[in-house]
Amino acid sequence: MARNHKLATRALFGVGASVLAIGLLAGCTSGATEEEVVDQGTTSEENAEAGETVVIGFSGPAADHGWLGAINSGALAAAESFDDVELRQAEGTNDANAQIAAVETFINEGVDAIVLLPTDGAALTEVAIKAMEAGIPVVNVDREFSSPFAARATILGDNYGMGVSAGTYFCEQFGDNPDAVIAEIAGIDSLPLTQDRSAGFADALSDCGLEVGPRVAADFTVAGGEAVTSQLLSANPQIDGIWNHDDDQGIGVLAAINAAGRDEFIMMGGAGSRNAMEAIEADDSVLKATVIYPSTQAADGIALARLIAQGKTMSDLITPSVPNRIVLDAPVVTKDNVADFIGLSFDS
Repeated sequence: MARNHKLATRALFGVGASVLAIGLLAGCTSGATEEEVVDQGTTSEENAEAGETVVIGFSGPAADHGWLGAINSGALAAAESFDDVELRQAEGTNDANAQIAAVETFINEGVDAIVLLPTDGAALTEVAIKAMEAGIPVVNVDREFSSPFAARATILGDNYGMGVSAGTYFCEQFGDNPDAVIAEIAGIDSLPLTQDRSAGFADALSDCGLEVGPRVAADFTVAGGEAVTSQLLSANPQIDGIWNHDDDQGIGVLAAINAAGRDEFIMMGGAGSRNAMEAIEADDSVLKATVIYPSTQAADGIALARLIAQGKTMSDLITPSVPNRIVLDAPVVTKDNVADFIGLSFDS
């Protein structure tokens, strides 16, 4: 777990030497002294040093899904990795009213910061604003609030980017075959995240002359994935590629594929579960790739909340602050690079 946190921290803070070089160049051309440019807030060493203990309240939905379980365990592991963080975790819930009550408890206790993955962003907006008005910085994770005043910082996965990455992968495989049949197995169509993933997928496919063919929506569960995939396969005797939005429901998707005895296509998953990556690594099924939707978001949120509460900054940025909004990338994992990502995967 320490290695995972190190990787997550590196990803969060690794802006790189190129940014520093640009900043130094800008400083030289603007007449700023080297000392003024280099003094950019707290350093990496200062950020790593234990400071005054901060109490962080964390609340997320019920861990009824492998990805959500990883979100919660990641937040706990991140807090444990800091000697100066005391984490108070509310019981996971899918009831917005219960989560509102948990945040109100954090406010009454006077915690130093709150990290919140809301079960419903709009429903939790008002209580998040209440926390902010009480002087408690809120870090919003994954599902956005409906007001910019509800969070000091927001950290998100890139749902549209997931679709773009998936579509780009299939363009690389079938871009020279405009008649390729590309199927899509979505999650829950009523959710904005599903709509964003599908929009990115369609946009990327259209860029190389392909389009989304047969499409079904499951419910982010194994049973749902198996049921809709059985229907999809029955209705479509020829498929070249399938993008399944979610590796948890992908267990059911693969079960249906195996039951049907179909192997003429390649499949891509989504989110980055361990069993999906192990299948990609083994290269003994139709599953050849997955696209990451980081389960480290809450862990990153804990790290950001600690910096904000202690008045520290992101050391690799020239601007001495913590950004208000961070969108993580959505890389594609294949057999060639699975070893780089499997340490950050989650159990379905």
